[in-house]
Amino acid sequence: MSSAAAALQMLERRQAVLANNLANASTRGFKAEMAFSRLMDNALAATDTAIDLTAGTLTQTHNPFDLAVGSDGFFVVSTPNGERLVRNGSFSLNAERQLIDAKGNPVLGEAGPITIPNGRVDIDAAGQIAVNGKPLTRLRVERVASGADLQHEGGTLFLPDASRQSIPPAERTVQQGFVEESNVNAMSAMTDMLSVLHRYQAAQKTLSTIDAVRGIAVTDLAKPV
Repeated sequence: MSSAAAALQMLERRQAVLANNLANASTRGFKAEMAFSRLMDNALAATDTAIDLTAGTLTQTHNPFDLAVGSDGFFVVSTPNGERLVRNGSFSLNAERQLIDAKGNPVLGEAGPITIPNGRVDIDAAGQIAVNGKPLTRLRVERVASGADLQHEGGTLFLPDASRQSIPPAERTVQQGFVEESNVNAMSAMTDMLSVLHRYQAAQKTLSTIDAVRGIAVTDLAKPV
């Protein structure tokens, strides 16, 4: 009974992860979570998650403030809770002409928040921002170690871990006028959700059967002959 109950909890967690992935299938820069099972010391199954950092497809927007970063790079933004990493490069300017993300968080350059004056804005592959041909600042672009335990925060933000490090300018691949779409495969997520639902129903039936057998043992087999 304990094993069946643990299986139900594990499958509920998997279903929640898949539902969140599916809800963000059209969220730019979103990275899907993967749920996997492991055995605890008492041999009961538990569920852990990991972030799938596979790159999403790029969409050309021709907006000079839309940016995509290739490979394992992340942009850095400043939030009320501290610095966060982000792949969603759908940026814009606020009233003070400060470069911000979709949630209004300042995008960080090497000298801090970036204020862009009027003029033609060009951003090269290394993240160097130039206005009317004059260099302004360079975007901060960072990576984390392979296998790092990144955690989602607010959909497209990620909590940086201790392995974060700046990517050398020569190794960056920033593309101006492009945005990265979600890497969620909606069809695959829906198929997985149906599979989890069927397994949940099977575990639920097992639990009900065990409970019924125990009931018979208590109420019928224990009666004196």
